[in-house]
Amino acid sequence: MNTADDTRAGLRLALLLAGSAIVLIGVIAFATAIGDYNIPVRSVFLAVTNHFGLTTADIPRIEQSVVWNLRLSRSLVAALCGAGLAICGAILQALLRNALAEPFVLGVSAGASTGAVCVIVLGIGAGAVSLSLGAFVGAFAAFALVALLSNGATSGPSHTILAGVAASQLFNALTAYIVTTSANAQQARNVMFWLLGSFGGVRWPEFQLLAVVLCICLAICIWMARTLDAFTFGDEDAAALGIPVARTRLILFGVTALMTATIVSQVGAIGFVGLVVPHAARYVVGPVHMRLLPASAILGAVFMVIADIASRVLVPQQTIPIGVVTALVGVPFFAIILYRARPRT
Repeated sequence: MNTADDTRAGLRLALLLAGSAIVLIGVIAFATAIGDYNIPVRSVFLAVTNHFGLTTADIPRIEQSVVWNLRLSRSLVAALCGAGLAICGAILQALLRNALAEPFVLGVSAGASTGAVCVIVLGIGAGAVSLSLGAFVGAFAAFALVALLSNGATSGPSHTILAGVAASQLFNALTAYIVTTSANAQQARNVMFWLLGSFGGVRWPEFQLLAVVLCICLAICIWMARTLDAFTFGDEDAAALGIPVARTRLILFGVTALMTATIVSQVGAIGFVGLVVPHAARYVVGPVHMRLLPASAILGAVFMVIADIASRVLVPQQTIPIGVVTALVGVPFFAIILYRARPRT
């Protein structure tokens, strides 16, 4: 890429970040305003500024409480989850040199599901182990298995993908066996709803945990962005540039597994974001990871908040699992990207 192309790509990134930030603030405000008790968007902004002591606007106390204690945390968690899953997808597509790679290719989602089912159905921990902790332990058990099967994730992209497929099949089978043999009707319904993802129960503690983990992991990924660029040309070329291929791949796999496990343990399995969003970001800012990672993060945040809004308004008086919405929105969007990127004859 020459200097002119680099300048144009940098300008596109700046415009994308500025425009997406404005859109993100708007959709978060709208997502906070809607619900069983609708609140004017203006009151949402005033409730936030009142909380921080910036204004003393006279708004009903119930609106102040609903905004701050219930809905704003949900919208911010949705934005963080979208950003985290999109970053994981961009990293894994580079490490595995596979356009179909996504955060759950390492079996983390399947492992988290098994951990959650063990807590919900089998009652492991006797109440001392939360659903989120059980899912987190299951997710990292799956990642450990993949690392073992792929020799510490150093055996090459194809071997790692196959190890992830094997781990996913194993943990999916364990989940199905436990639900089939031990769950009653209500437990099976709870498991099904959790497996498809939900922001219904998240509050400020979940936001704080996700914010800390994702900020640390994003900083690591940005720091290693130029290394990721080298991986897109293959392991041999990366090694020729002096990059410790095995160690770097293991670190980045660990970072993506930590982000995915933290997200899945809090809100359940949400597919398609990590697959679709990096491709959209790459289409706008190009393949250089110093630009691709922040672009994926902001687009993933916007995408997930909009999906959360859709999950609450598409069917009156019902909330559709968020994983269903991301798939329904993501598949047509992904088809458009594939159509535009088709080879010209």
